[in-house]
Amino acid sequence: MAAAVYGQPGSGARFDWGLTGAAELGRVCAALVVVDVLSFTTAVEVAVARGMRVHPFPWGEQAAEYAVRVGAVAAVGRRRTTADHPWSLSPAALSTAPVVADLVLPSPNGSAISAAASATGLPVVAACLRNARAVGSWLRRQGYGTVDAPIGVIASGERWPDGSLRPSVEDQLGAASVLDALSGVPGGLSVEAAMALAALASTPDVPAAVRGSVSGRELTEGGFAEDVEVAVRVGVSNVVPVLRQGVFSAA
Repeated sequence: MAAAVYGQPGSGARFDWGLTGAAELGRVCAALVVVDVLSFTTAVEVAVARGMRVHPFPWGEQAAEYAVRVGAVAAVGRRRTTADHPWSLSPAALSTAPVVADLVLPSPNGSAISAAASATGLPVVAACLRNARAVGSWLRRQGYGTVDAPIGVIASGERWPDGSLRPSVEDQLGAASVLDALSGVPGGLSVEAAMALAALASTPDVPAAVRGSVSGRELTEGGFAEDVEVAVRVGVSNVVPVLRQGVFSAA
C-alpha cells in the first residue's frame, strides 16, 4: 500500500525530486519532465534550438568513449573547454559553439536522471525556465495530464559533497513553472505538485531568486554569470526537447 502512495495516485500532474523520485514516478506516469535549470536542461534547450541532437549521459570519463561509439562530440567540464573544443555544460558556451549533429552532454543530475528515465520507454521532456510554458502546452496537446495518463515533473536538484540530494531553488521554480502551465489539466495536481507550484506564486521575481540562490551564486562567483543569465530568460523559447531512443531532439 505504501509503495503505491509514493506514486501520488489520483492526479494528472505529479512532482518529485531527483533520481529516486524520477524512478518512482516513472513506474506510474505516462510522461516525465526533467528540470535542471543550472544547467543541464537549459543547455539541452539551447543546443536543440540550434539544431543539435543531445545524448544525455551520467557524469564521468566514459562519456568520451560513448561519444566515439555513437559518432558524437562529447561535452567537457566548463573549465576544460578550448578554442578547438568549446562544447560544455555551459548554456552560454553552447549558444555560440559550432553546431554539431550529435552532442553527448553529461551531468551528475539532470543528464543522469534523463539517461535513466529513457530506459522506461516513456516520453521524457527537458524543461527549464526558458521553455516551461511551451513544454506544458505541448504535453496538454498530446493528451497527457489525466488520471490515466499522468505527467511526472522531476526537479533534479544538486548534490551535497557526500552525494546526497540537495533540493535547489532554481529547479523548484523551474518545475513550478511547468506545473503552472499544467494547472488546468483534467486530472488536477497532486498535493506535492500543488505545494511546488505555491513556491512560484510566492516568488515575485524569479530571475532574481535564481541569481541569488546558492547555485546561482556558485556559478557567478566561479566566473559563469552568463550561464545564469541565459537560464533566467523566462519564457523565451518554444522549443520542446523530447528524448526518443536515447536522444533529445525537438518535438
